[in-house]
Amino acid sequence: MTLLRIEALSKSFDGVKAVDDVSFSLEAGELLALIGPNGAGKSTCFNMINGQLKPTSGSIRFDDQELAGKRPRDIWRAGVGRTFQIAATFNSMTVLENVQMALLSFERRVFNFLGRIDSWRKEEALALLELVGMAEHAHRSCAVLAYGDVKRVELAIALANRPKLLLMDEPTAGMAPEERNALMALTARLAKDQKIGVLFTEHSMDVVFGYADRLIVLARGRLIAQGNAETIRNDARVREVYLGGVR
Repeated sequence: MTLLRIEALSKSFDGVKAVDDVSFSLEAGELLALIGPNGAGKSTCFNMINGQLKPTSGSIRFDDQELAGKRPRDIWRAGVGRTFQIAATFNSMTVLENVQMALLSFERRVFNFLGRIDSWRKEEALALLELVGMAEHAHRSCAVLAYGDVKRVELAIALANRPKLLLMDEPTAGMAPEERNALMALTARLAKDQKIGVLFTEHSMDVVFGYADRLIVLARGRLIAQGNAETIRNDARVREVYLGGVR
């Protein structure tokens, strides 16, 4: 089932096209890698899907609704989760409290919640932490966690809105190889089990070729290739502008 359909998406800044007439689709349960050299338009494309930028033109259809121009909070509540290149958690809170806060936000109760947070949606928060292998760290402060564990907590937070689509911006940045593989294997398993479509950007080609079902390649704002790992590896234009000697 097609979950996300991007059609003729463009974004200009002072007449310069950062994203130029890009079209692609994403299926439920699929991991789709968005790759390309620096300045290719990957982050701009991500930020339009997430609502941080309004497209100059084009369409973003998600689960039979148009997202282009909607606010990030409305897109999140529609079922789009996101993780960031630099993990976004509250260091002053415990692991459990971070996930509880995400659940509170999804229930629109952050600003009118008068009781204590420690028992609110605790079982649901623990279940999310169990999914990502962090339940045993529930009562530790995020400030003392290893970076790989922080990324797992961020993933649990991103799952708090029960997403159908997960946007992951360089999910393994700053992680050791073993941590990278563990996080992406976990993400792939969750995507397949829960039929979550995952769109991710990534500079580690080992991660991209190891876990993506399909790849799309941007260069100077335009989509220059798409296909499976073998197709992208052997694409002459992709090798020229991005992959170089990677095999």
